[in-house]
Amino acid sequence: MSGIVLVLGPGADRRTFHRMLAELTPRGDLAETRLGPDLLAGVQRLRIVDRERAVQPWCSADGRWLLCYNGEIYNHRELATELLRLGRPLRTDSDTEVVLEAFLAWGPEAVTRLRGEFAFALVDTATGRLYLARDPLGARPLYWSRHLRRLHLASEVKALVPVGAAISELPPGHHGWGDAATGPQVVSYLDLARVGAGQPPLRDPAEAAELVRAAVRDSVRVRTDTDLTVGVLLSGGLASTLALLHVRQSHHDCVAFTIGTPDSEDVKCARRLAADLGVHHEVIEAQPRDIRLDDIRAAIRISELTEYADLIDAVISVPLFRRVRDLGVRVVLTGDGADDLFGRHPGAEQVGPDAVGRLFRHRIRNLGRTGLQRLDRTGFGHGVEARLPFLDPALVELALRLPADLKTRDGRRPSILRHAYADLLPEYVRDRPRQPMASGSGLGDGVRPYRALFARQYRAFGYELLEPVRRDFDTLLVRCGHDLDRAVARGAAPPDVFEHARDLAGMARWKVGPALRRLTGSDRRN
Repeated sequence: MSGIVLVLGPGADRRTFHRMLAELTPRGDLAETRLGPDLLAGVQRLRIVDRERAVQPWCSADGRWLLCYNGEIYNHRELATELLRLGRPLRTDSDTEVVLEAFLAWGPEAVTRLRGEFAFALVDTATGRLYLARDPLGARPLYWSRHLRRLHLASEVKALVPVGAAISELPPGHHGWGDAATGPQVVSYLDLARVGAGQPPLRDPAEAAELVRAAVRDSVRVRTDTDLTVGVLLSGGLASTLALLHVRQSHHDCVAFTIGTPDSEDVKCARRLAADLGVHHEVIEAQPRDIRLDDIRAAIRISELTEYADLIDAVISVPLFRRVRDLGVRVVLTGDGADDLFGRHPGAEQVGPDAVGRLFRHRIRNLGRTGLQRLDRTGFGHGVEARLPFLDPALVELALRLPADLKTRDGRRPSILRHAYADLLPEYVRDRPRQPMASGSGLGDGVRPYRALFARQYRAFGYELLEPVRRDFDTLLVRCGHDLDRAVARGAAPPDVFEHARDLAGMARWKVGPALRRLTGSDRRN
C-alpha cells in the first residue's frame, strides 16, 4: 500500500510536486520518485509485499509504461501463474508488478480480474496518455485536478489543495483514459445493480450460512497471507469477533486492539473475548472529557470526511491507529462493512422490498466516501493498512442474493452471520445488540459538542475544492420518512442557518452548561 502523486503535462512543476508528495508522508515508510520534464511521479510506499524489490513507480521492462499503485491484490499469485503461462516473465513476487503485467496482457479488462483494494495510475510515456482505475467499493482513493494544462493526481485531497484548482474524485468501480489536455474520461466497469445477476436468491438459511461462512474464512485467509504481525480492530461486536476468530486460526502472530472508556461495552466485551481466546490485547483507555478541539481539528485534517457522523468515528479512530503504529503493526483486519452487507437497514420495515434494495445499493456505493474513507485516512495517516474481509467481492455477491428476512430476525442484525457461526460465537457476543463506534466505545459524547465548528475547520483546510460539507445522510433519511430520493436531494443542499444555530446551541449546552454549574456550585449535592 502507498500514497501516490503524479503530475503530467508540459513544464510539470517540481516544487508543487514535492509539496504534494510531502502531504502523503504518513502513508508510507519510503518515498520513491521518477522525475522527467513532463512527468513527475512519486509514491510514499508502505512496504508490505516483496518489500525490497517492489519499488515504485514501477516501470515495464521496455521502460514505456510507468505505474503508480496503491493497493493489495489478494489473488496476485494466481494471476502471476497465468501471466507466466502466457510467456510474460516476472522480476518480483509483488502484486505491483502483476498489476502492470496484467494490464499489458489483457488491457483495461484486467481490472475485472483483480481481487482486492486498489487505485492506480498507469502512464504510457510514449504518448503521454494515462489509464486510471479504482476498486469496486472505493476502499482506496484517487483524486485529480487540472491546472495550467497539467494533470495532477493524488491519493488524498490534501495533496491536491496546493494546486489551487477544483478537485474531482475517481468514483469507485470506474476506470478510463486521459491526458493533461483533457483530463480523465472514465466509465464504470462494475454495476453493483447487476452483481449476482442470473444467480438464484439464497432462500435456504442452511445453504446461505454455509456459503457465507466459507466466503468469510477464505476472505480472511487471503488477507492474512503475510509474514508480518496481523492486528484486529476488536470492538467485541459480531463482525470484529469473527475476524479475530479466523485470524487466530490462519495466522501465527496476531494482536487485538480496542478503544473506549474502561466501562464501555466495547472494552468490557473485547477484554473478555481476548482473554477467552488467549490473544494479546491492547486497550486504549480514554474518556470523553479528554477530547479537545485540537483532536477534532486533527481528525478533520486527516480524514477529509464531509459528514459529521463519520467524523465522530474518525476522532475515535486516530488514537486507535496511533497505538497500532506505535506497536509496529502495519496490517490490521476490521469488521467494517458486515452490517452494511448483512444487516437490515433502519426503517426497512417502513418501505417496500424495491426501496430496501435501492437503499442497500446506495449505502454500498457510498462506503468509499464514508466508512472506508475513514479507515483509509486514519489508518494510512499512521502508516497502517486496514484490510476489509467482509467486503470481499464474493461476500458482496452473496449479500446481494440474500432476501431481507435472512438478514434480520427478531429485530437483531445481522442474523445470517449469527446463524452461520452459532457454534463458535460466545453467548455474550451472539446476544449483544449492535452498537456504533461512538456509543460502543463510550466516547461519542466527547466529540458531539464540537459539531458547530466542523464546517469551518473543513473549509480552512481547503477541502471544499472537492465538495462542501454534507448533511448527515442517516438523519436526513429519517426526516424524509426513509424516502431515498428525497434524502439524496436534501443532502445535496448546504446546511441552512437554522441548522447551524441548533449546532451552536448544542455546543453551548454541552460545554458552557457544565462549566457554569461547576462555577456556581449548582451541580453539588446537598
